[in-house]
Amino acid sequence: MQCWTLSDGRAGNLRQAEALAHALAPAAVRDWRLAPRVPWCWAAPRRLPGSARAFGPDFAAALQAPPALAIGCGRQAALATRLLRAHGAKAVQILDPRLDPAHWDLLVVPEHDGVCGDNVVPVLGSLHPVDDAWLARARADFATFAELPGPRTALLLGGSSRHARFDRTGFEALASQLDAALARDGGSVLLTASRRTPPELRQALRVHFAKTPGIAWLDADNGPNPYPGLLAWADRIVCSPDSVNMISEACATRAPVFVFDPARVTGRPRRFLDALLARGRIRAMDASLTPFEAEPLRETARVATEVRARLALP
Repeated sequence: MQCWTLSDGRAGNLRQAEALAHALAPAAVRDWRLAPRVPWCWAAPRRLPGSARAFGPDFAAALQAPPALAIGCGRQAALATRLLRAHGAKAVQILDPRLDPAHWDLLVVPEHDGVCGDNVVPVLGSLHPVDDAWLARARADFATFAELPGPRTALLLGGSSRHARFDRTGFEALASQLDAALARDGGSVLLTASRRTPPELRQALRVHFAKTPGIAWLDADNGPNPYPGLLAWADRIVCSPDSVNMISEACATRAPVFVFDPARVTGRPRRFLDALLARGRIRAMDASLTPFEAEPLRETARVATEVRARLALP
């Protein structure tokens, strides 16, 4: 079964589309990273006259030989999956395209978006590749992390978003709680920033944890991002509250996950955090970081099984 993934190339969209595709058709996946032209980039996923030309001549030609399955993530990709469906592909769209779900065979939409329909598959959080095999590879790839003193605290930090503020003031409050835990427990910090972490916060991180045992990845100057190793070797994970994708992947491990100040999050992402708190999969961060039993949250395999059954895929 041939499968195409379609996205605008943004890491969060690409990762979700690829995760589902490889769960369904690991040997035959082609990746399209789309850059739609004006005016289609403004209107997507709505179709305008000439939409077949929206993504350039290569994609327009490829429409004549569509794959069995097209998986898109993000608004721009939603136009591409609509076009492929019109040419005979089964179309699965990840994230709410803000259009009638009937334009796709299936929508895979976060529960906290509140989208309903006969062809809607709800998912708690986001799709990703993190499972036991992924974690085992990461432990092997970053085997030297075993030498870091425990407990190993993975610290996953983003930045401010539309629904959550995480700035220098927020970091100082988080760092104060983490410092208290480190003073009591010892151990090491495995730190990574994200593309949304502002430069002034990166510098604050660089200074604050300069003498703390562990590793810190703040940008490409630090080499390849060891993020998989952080998840694989963490005894506990602390996250800023701003990223559904980041928290979803942290929750796919067996480590307890502590989210800094969930109350500062608003809108739909707040509903996601509330669902995780109600299930006991995360706790609000405090200085105790008290360990708790954690059942991995892994939605990708479940969603893949449902997609395969609903679309009668091999």
